[in-house]
Formats: sequence, structure tokens, C-alpha cells
Amino acid sequence: MATLRKAGAYSKKYARPYTRVSKQRTKNFIKAAPPQKISKYNMGNRQLYDQGKFDTTMKLVSEIKVQIRDNALEAARQTISRELDISIPNQYYFEVKVHPHHIIRENKMLTGAGADRMQTGMTKSFGKTIGRAAMVDPNQTIYLIATSGDKQIKAVRVVLEKIKAKLPCKTKIVVEKKS
Repeated sequence: MATLRKAGAYSKKYARPYTRVSKQRTKNFIKAAPPQKISKYNMGNRQLYDQGKFDTTMKLVSEIKVQIRDNALEAARQTISRELDISIPNQYYFEVKVHPHHIIRENKMLTGAGADRMQTGMTKSFGKTIGRAAMVDPNQTIYLIATSGDKQIKAVRVVLEKIKAKLPCKTKIVVEKKS
């Protein structure tokens, strides 16, 4: 099984968005796009959220411009969903606000004995598609969680603090209360 490169290999680099996938084969820039890893974008009680029953909205916001890979977003999403289902079942609404549209490429290099004859180095390097990432700007919301009640707000804050380590950027928690 091939391992993933660390987040620093992609997260803080300048990237021009590479997203062109078309149904017409001739208009594709990307010939083989990797599959989407995020399975759900909305979880929890959507009806209560639409009715305006939740008085507090908590957001996890990026403080820097960064690329977040889809596997990091999915790992954090699963953690949030699992923890909130255990601590405050059906008393929250949770939404992933960023979408991994940017396709990441990698120019793989061979290592080992005899590998030097097979490589061309960076000559004509373009790279193969290896994953997807969301391009996040400063002060952009990554996750949104709506709830009400002091116990629920504390539970959400604990979960958001826990998942900060799973993301490759500096984040802050923004709390908005309805008046």
C-alpha cells in the first residue's frame, strides 16, 4: 500500500486551481480524477435547523490560506459526527462547508539501485493525479455546527478543539448567538 505524503507537501504551497473535469472527453484537462472521499456534507437534525430552533452556531474557521486534503476533511468529519451522536444525539446540525475540487498531482521519483536510468527528473514533469484538496482562504468556514443549550455548546466546543489537530492549518472557533 502506498503511503500519503505529509500535509506540508501540499497544504501551504501556492496552487493554481486544477479542476477541469468535463463530460466531453476532448474538453477535459484532467483525464482521471480520483474519487471523492467525503461521503456526507450534512448531518444531524436538518429540520430543526431549517425551522430556526437552534440559537447558537459554532464555526471552525481557517486563519490562513491553505489546501486541505479530502482525507483530512473526512477524518475530522467522522470524528465530529461520532462524538456528537454519542454526547448530544439529534440535538445538533452539522455541515461541511468546503468542497475538495482541486486535483493534486505528484511527480513520482524512483529510488533504489538502477533507478537512475529510468528517471527523467523534472524534465517535462506534470505528474499523475493522486488526490483532491479543498482550497481554503483566510477566515473561511470549514465546519458549521448549530445547537442550543449550555450542555450542547460545551460538547460541541470540546469536539471542535479535539479535531483541530487533524487539519493542516491554524484554526479558530467562532461562536454566533441569535439575539
